[in-house]
Amino acid sequence: MILEVPVRGVFDENCYFLVDNASKRAMVIDPGAEGDRLLDLTVRNGWIVEMIALTHGHFDHTGGVETLRRAIGVPVFASRNADVYLLDPEMNLSANYGMPIVVPDAQKVAEGEILSLGTPSSLRVRVIETPGHTADSVVYYCEEAGAAFVGDTIFKGSPGTHLYPGGNPRDLRQSIAEKIFALPGETLLFSGHTPKTTVAAERARYRL
Repeated sequence: MILEVPVRGVFDENCYFLVDNASKRAMVIDPGAEGDRLLDLTVRNGWIVEMIALTHGHFDHTGGVETLRRAIGVPVFASRNADVYLLDPEMNLSANYGMPIVVPDAQKVAEGEILSLGTPSSLRVRVIETPGHTADSVVYYCEEAGAAFVGDTIFKGSPGTHLYPGGNPRDLRQSIAEKIFALPGETLLFSGHTPKTTVAAERARYRL
């Protein structure tokens, strides 16, 4: 099961729960704000959250991490390049709003690594490096669920922006064309700020 939970901090952002229905083991992806509400949701549903996964280090995707991590003691996974953002409020943009956010001690992942929800569970998530929006952007692809959690690399109807620190337009085009559009056409794309779409729908919208 995939549950989209819109959260509101400085910006609206989509947090996601990827849940194995049989075992109730879960992954939280991009808890950008309202950590207490996300925690309450896990308790009310009886989910066993095993990890937090970040698509990139911008503060609107990480603002709820520490509340969850303190309460349930789970590891946080992020790109091998993420500390540039996670440890620097200027780079993760939180300093711009007078609310510096840092996320220390994230466990690092790289292209091709697999994150698995614990036994018993059939859900495996593959890490795909997709720099461009930020230098640390990654996609989490779950073949069993037919879903990819793409952060701000691509939205419904448009690519992400490359205008923030570490962004690169060439890398962004390449990540979308060679990584995201290489996934099966029916794959659902869950982004940080727009409704879900599919690989096929976005391939048809524009050329890169």
